[in-house]
Amino acid sequence: MLTQIIEQAKSQSVYEIVAVIAAIAYLGLAIRQNIACWYFAAFSTAIYIGLFIEARLYMESLLNAFYFVMAIYGWYIWRSGGDVAESRPVATWSWRTHLAAVVVIVILSAGSGMLLRATSDAALPFIDSLTTWLAIWATFLVAQKVLENWWYWLLIDIASIMIYWSRDLQLTALLFFVYVVMIPFGIVSWSRSMRGQSA
Repeated sequence: MLTQIIEQAKSQSVYEIVAVIAAIAYLGLAIRQNIACWYFAAFSTAIYIGLFIEARLYMESLLNAFYFVMAIYGWYIWRSGGDVAESRPVATWSWRTHLAAVVVIVILSAGSGMLLRATSDAALPFIDSLTTWLAIWATFLVAQKVLENWWYWLLIDIASIMIYWSRDLQLTALLFFVYVVMIPFGIVSWSRSMRGQSA
């Protein structure tokens, strides 16, 4: 596994390496609720749009176009909380809201998966669709500073490791492994922040 990652890093374009570094910077800053995370998100996703088209992961490419727009939206929402991003409080939403969202996501995933399978040479159309729609929802939750976003990302990132590895994007698979390791820090940091708000 490590040998494959090293070999791919040597043969892969500089673009993927830069995108991976920027993506890690994004998550690290998001954990700290630093508004600069959105700059790194925009930069990384702009690169990934092209990389995923090459890998025939069309929903992932569309997802990264969405991420780019959400980077602008997230920056605006966090900025509107005050002079610093930390002034926007961390929130939690009801299980009913999340259940309704998951039902809609499953329906959308089935529909887009069938469409991709019927009309394109897409790889893994149903799994690709499911992780894409989940990620759209989770990104919205990050922008709104909803604590539960981290649990969605945990599931998405575990699935994404398998998807990217199967498409010979080992370096990106490694990125998502790093994400999985970093997510607990996000859960702890945002939970502490929320408790501090209510104290």
